Amino acid sequence: MADTNHLFATPFVIDRLQSEAGIAMLRDAIFAEMDRDRKGVSISNIGGWHSNTQMLEWGGEAAKALVFKAITMAEEASVDVKSPDASRFGWHAELWANVSEKGNANQYHTHPGSFWSIVAYVDDGYEGDDDPTLGGELQLLDPRSPMVQMTAPDLRMKDASGAAQAHEISIRPQTGMIVMFPSWLQHAVRPFYGEGTRISVAINLSTGLKKPH
Repeated sequence: MADTNHLFATPFVIDRLQSEAGIAMLRDAIFAEMDRDRKGVSISNIGGWHSNTQMLEWGGEAAKALVFKAITMAEEASVDVKSPDASRFGWHAELWANVSEKGNANQYHTHPGSFWSIVAYVDDGYEGDDDPTLGGELQLLDPRSPMVQMTAPDLRMKDASGAAQAHEISIRPQTGMIVMFPSWLQHAVRPFYGEGTRISVAINLSTGLKKPH
């Protein structure tokens, strides 16, 4: 009988923000910046408000704490193969806020030039409603799947359990959830139909060798 192996797993990390006070501070800072700059910018967002990428400057201590959390997650999920006990690499963070109302979404995109990408949910906007038709899920797309779908749309390779491999993963956000994935992984947000306001912070972590002491 043939021996089947499964290679090249893609890491995806889910954690929680532990400080309710910190989450509230992030909310206040985001709404203050939104009042200052009502126009924002338009990048991957379809509707909604997207801040500039200088949140580390205007987000206060809560933004700095969030970046520390993100870097901690990145350190735990990365290894310098030439110096595993003391990494030679440091991290540079760029972050921004997204505020979404009913009908808003984010189209599929990647973050070129970064190593890890993170999203933290300040408010999931569901207001306690677990109705799956409210949408707003974070979608992760296997970058190999378009080729498979072009050659044989209904044919799937089997995963380790023997079921059809999933080409697109859907994650329903929760307030306080923080997720991290490789920046080359295509991701999107399904149209959001909750009655509340979805508030999230996105972080890109790029890396480079530390300067010698």
